[in-house]
Amino acid sequence: MAKTLIEIENGAWVLKLLGDKTRLTMIMLLDSHDCCVCEFTAMFNMSQPAVSQHLRKLKDSGLVGETRRGQWINYSLNKQSVYYPLVQDILEHFPNQDGKLKELEEKGLRISCE
Repeated sequence: MAKTLIEIENGAWVLKLLGDKTRLTMIMLLDSHDCCVCEFTAMFNMSQPAVSQHLRKLKDSGLVGETRRGQWINYSLNKQSVYYPLVQDILEHFPNQDGKLKELEEKGLRISCE
């Protein structure tokens, strides 16, 4: 199967987004789990506005989508994004981050925002 080529400028922009440790970790988690802002605030020990800024950048890129459930918004990786194959190739080189969610569960902080 032929790979879809992306413009250098767009690829550089995606790489710059993923160059931030917090956003890279978020993308890794969102690849297999939907998460809400409150989970990320607990996980990264960050304020809600700081987490929201990271998610806004990822959303603006089209890499992340959101689903509203009542008053809650859950975020997930947009696997239909033209950039997803690039992201997927990058994620293969890093260890799984699911342990961060397990830590939240053990601390009673994994929230089901339903």
